[in-house]
Amino acid sequence: MNYYFKEEHEIFRQGLKDFLNKEVRPHIDKWEEERKIPKAIWKKFGEMGYLGLNYPEKYGGVDADFWYSVVFVEEVSKCLSGGFAATVTVQQYMSSPYLWKHGSEFLKEKYLTKAIAGEYICAIAITEPGAGSDVANIKTTAKKQGDHYIVNGAKVFITNGVYGDFIIAVVKTDPDKGAAGVSLLVIDRDAFGVEARKLKKLGWHSSDTAELSFDNVKVPAENLIGEEGMGFYYLMGGLQLERLIGAIGFVAGCDAAMEYSLQYMSEREAFGRPINKFQVLRHRIAQMSSEIEATKFFVYHCCRLHNDGQYAVKECSMAKLLSSELTEKIATQCLQFFGGYGYMEEYKMARMFRDSRIGTIGGGTSEIMREIIAKMVIDDVRYGGAGNNSNGQANPNGKHKQDLNSIDIKNEIKMSLESTITAMAAKAAEASPLGSTLKFNFGDDGQIFIDGTGDTNVVSADDKDADCMVNVTYDDFKALVSGDLNPMSAFMSGKIKVKGDMGVAMKLQSLI
Repeated sequence: MNYYFKEEHEIFRQGLKDFLNKEVRPHIDKWEEERKIPKAIWKKFGEMGYLGLNYPEKYGGVDADFWYSVVFVEEVSKCLSGGFAATVTVQQYMSSPYLWKHGSEFLKEKYLTKAIAGEYICAIAITEPGAGSDVANIKTTAKKQGDHYIVNGAKVFITNGVYGDFIIAVVKTDPDKGAAGVSLLVIDRDAFGVEARKLKKLGWHSSDTAELSFDNVKVPAENLIGEEGMGFYYLMGGLQLERLIGAIGFVAGCDAAMEYSLQYMSEREAFGRPINKFQVLRHRIAQMSSEIEATKFFVYHCCRLHNDGQYAVKECSMAKLLSSELTEKIATQCLQFFGGYGYMEEYKMARMFRDSRIGTIGGGTSEIMREIIAKMVIDDVRYGGAGNNSNGQANPNGKHKQDLNSIDIKNEIKMSLESTITAMAAKAAEASPLGSTLKFNFGDDGQIFIDGTGDTNVVSADDKDADCMVNVTYDDFKALVSGDLNPMSAFMSGKIKVKGDMGVAMKLQSLI
C-alpha cells in the first residue's frame, strides 16, 4: 500500500474514519428510512475540509493531491450506504469540478466556495427522459434574451435534485448545432419555474433523486459556465473523473461487503461448526477476494494516471466496467452467505445488494463502457481531453497549474494548426514536388493546402480548391503526422476520405 499511500494519507484515513464513526455511521439507518440526509451533516464535512480536498485554498479548499480523494471515496463507500456515498461524491467530484475548471470568478465565489464549505449542495443535471449517454441529443433549451437565458425542458435521475441548492444543467443554447450547441448553466434550485419530483428507487434510499422540470426559468447570463457551445467538451473531460470515482467507490464497497460477510460467517454455525469452515464457501471467498484485489490495483493504476494529469479514457472506462460488474457479483454472492437473513432489511447485506444494482447503469452503462473500449481497441479511435490535466485539480507536487480547459479551445486548435503548418512546411519542402495541389480538410477546424506545382511543396492555411482533397478530423491528422496512425490503415478504415486525384493521395506517406 505504501506504493500509493504515504504516511500522511493513512493519518488522514484514520481521522476520517473517526469522523464517520461519530457523525455518519450511527445515523445511516435513520437516513435510509427517512430517505433524506440532513443538510447539517454537510456543514460538518465542510468544516473538516472534506468537501474541497483537491480545490485551492483561495476558495476554501485544501489543495491536496488526488490520493487524499481516493482515501475519502474509499471510506465514505464503506459506510454500508450507497445513497450516502452518492450524495457526497456527486457534490465534490461530479458537479462542482465544472465550476472550478471552467467557471468565472463570479461563479466560483458565489457557488463553489459555498459548496466546499458545505453550505450549498449541488447537482449535475445531464440525463433526460429521452437522452442519457447520447448527451448531444438533449432537448432542454436555454434561449438568450438580453442579459438572461430562458430555460425549458426536463431532466431525470438527478442526484441531489430535490434537496440541493443549485444545479449545473446541461442545456442546448443552439439546438441546430448538435454537440456544438451544448452549454452548461448554473440554475438555483429555488428559481421560479424549477420543479422537482422525488423519485422512489430500488436502492440508494438515503439520497434524493429527482425528476426536474424547467418552465420558462429565467437564469442570469453570468451563470453560464465557460463559453456557449463548449459544454459537450467540458462534460467529456469531467466524465472520466466521474467514472474513476465510481470505480474507487465500487471496489471499496466490495471490500465492505466482504468484511461484513466474513464477520457473519465466523459467528453463524451450521452442522456444529462456523460456516466459514465449509470448503465450498471458503473457496468462493478466495475467488472473490482475488478478483477484488486485482480490480482494486487496476483502479489504483488509473488513479495514478489521473493524478499525473493523463486523460485516460480507455483505462477509466475499463475501471468503471470491471468494478461495477464486480460489485453486483460480490453483493449477490455475499447475500447468499447470509441465507434467509440476507433477505431481511435488518441486515445491512440486503441494503448493499439493492444499492449495488445501479453500478452498471449510472455514470455510463456497461454497454456504453464496452463500446468506448471497443472503439479504442478495435477502431483505433482516440479521445482528446478538453485540457491537459483531466481532473483540473492538484498536480502531483500539490500545486495547481492552469488547466487548458479554461482556455478557448477554438484558439487552442488554431494555435496548434499554425504550429503544425510550420512543421509540415519544413517536412514537405524536403519531399519531391507533388506535381499538383492537395488539401487536408478538417471541417470547422480549418485546412492545410499544399501547392506542389512548383519546384518545392508550399504549405499554407489557404482555403482553395485542390486536385485532391483529403477529408480527415484534425485529431486523426495529428495522429498521422506523429506516426500513431498509418495512412493506408486510415484510408481503409474510413478515417480519411479522398476526393479527386487518387494519384496525389498515394504520395501522402512521403509528406507525413
